[in-house]
Amino acid sequence: MATILSVSGSPSATSRTARLLRHLDGRLGQQGHDVTPLDVRTLPADALLGADFRHPAIVEATALFARADAVVIGTPVYKAAYSGLLKSLLDLLPQYALTGKTVLPLATGGTTAHVLAIDYALRPVLMSMGAAHIVQGWFTLDKDITVGPDGALSVAPAAAEALTAVTDRFSAAVGGRTPVLPVPVG
Repeated sequence: MATILSVSGSPSATSRTARLLRHLDGRLGQQGHDVTPLDVRTLPADALLGADFRHPAIVEATALFARADAVVIGTPVYKAAYSGLLKSLLDLLPQYALTGKTVLPLATGGTTAHVLAIDYALRPVLMSMGAAHIVQGWFTLDKDITVGPDGALSVAPAAAEALTAVTDRFSAAVGGRTPVLPVPVG
């Protein structure tokens, strides 16, 4: 099975984007993949903003990308583009950090007006970084992602079904087994 790096580009500690990614990580793990989460917000701001390529945390993040067979990139959409936090990390990675990798882009946002952010803002950057294959991504509306008082994630049924299909296609693209697993409904 594949080694997958799951990257959240959300700056928020209570991010629905990150929670959604961790939820999908679980599904990928059930399909036999080794998934490593990376929340960009946990990297030192001074290293990201100061473009400190040699900072140990940036060196380790770069190594995570190098070791991964595939990458899931999740971001909230702000001003019709991916987050500045994600951009700051992508800018510090080697130019061809995604060479040979299959990538799944995911985005969350408050309005369907931002649905094309994946194809017009994020996909070109991922392509320029050498991604071998960028599978069909998915945009999920914030209103379809609910976090309960206990921290449990709930995804609206139609969104959950779509995310399951996208995640399973990505898993198949990177060589995962795709057993019939129940669609997460919450």
